[in-house]
Amino acid sequence: MRNVICAALLLVLASCQGGPDSRPIAPPAPLPEKVQILPYGQLLERARALASSANEAFYRDNWDTLEEAASGLEQVALYLVKADDVPLRHQDTIKTTSADLGKAAKELRAAAVAKDVNKTTAAMTKVQRVVREMRIGGGM
Repeated sequence: MRNVICAALLLVLASCQGGPDSRPIAPPAPLPEKVQILPYGQLLERARALASSANEAFYRDNWDTLEEAASGLEQVALYLVKADDVPLRHQDTIKTTSADLGKAAKELRAAAVAKDVNKTTAAMTKVQRVVREMRIGGGM
């Protein structure tokens, strides 16, 4: 009887938990098409969320979501040059950072459309590097 109860309990617990593929991986909603001034910190958080979403989509071979995240990163790149409250350490390099992120995001989107694993890996590395360099605090 005890074994039956334990087995039933395990089945109930197993059915309540979703596997790692059950989490949603949708990137944040797109920004308005007309570029507006947004806080740098908000753009940084958006870039992090999009990069994470892209990475998760890539691991799952979810090419449509990966493409959507890459498009979102391209949008963030456009917004970066108009960001307000840019940290002092990034003020001289914000245009370069914006261009680098935009270029890496375009490469990522093209690789996702082509479903090219090697090019996607290379583009993801570039995106992650740029987003990491955007950090507000810490050393580089």
